[in-house]
Amino acid sequence: MSQLQSPPALGLPETPQDGSFQPQQNMFQVSSHPLALLFLILFKGFALALYLLGNFFTDNFILLFVVCVLTLAVDFWTVKNISGRLLVGLRWWNEVREDGTNEWIFESRDQSVPINTSDSRIFWSVLYATPAIWSLLAIVAFFSLRFQWLLIVIIAVLLSSANLIGYQRCDKDQKKRWSQLTGNATSAGFMSGMVSGLMNNAIAGGVVGRLFNRG
Repeated sequence: MSQLQSPPALGLPETPQDGSFQPQQNMFQVSSHPLALLFLILFKGFALALYLLGNFFTDNFILLFVVCVLTLAVDFWTVKNISGRLLVGLRWWNEVREDGTNEWIFESRDQSVPINTSDSRIFWSVLYATPAIWSLLAIVAFFSLRFQWLLIVIIAVLLSSANLIGYQRCDKDQKKRWSQLTGNATSAGFMSGMVSGLMNNAIAGGVVGRLFNRG
């Protein structure tokens, strides 16, 4: 799988050792990519607000439906192609082969590139919370007999769940690849040590043999 060439992310700021007072920083101040973090939350919040409060501003359901679905589509694309790459060093997509089968393709950061723990925690929390919230709204819409609004919720659940499943698989692929690299490095180190030991023994044996053969 290919690796993302992204700049190293900064870690959380260290606590000053001089005892001076430092105001508590918010998630955007400690983030390595605050703009990506902002849009991760912004589009989701706007879609939810539009769904829950749109009736207070207009009675035109078609307008609300179109704007809400467009917002959900932009959010899906942003999370899939930008937010995940910058915040957790992951990216996924799905391609359809000529025979009609699907192929999952994953990109991930190099193991030597650190990730901001705050960005990672917020990204995964938002990724899991989004389909859960929309699923709850789907249940409310169904039992409230608001079937036209249920269409919006179904689209939101499908798009957010697709991103969640994609990043789950991408994360598993990354961990599997790192585990294989670690195993290969361990095996290579073991073989190198064994070969080096055999060579040293052979050299030492040859020197000792020559000493006993002299004289």
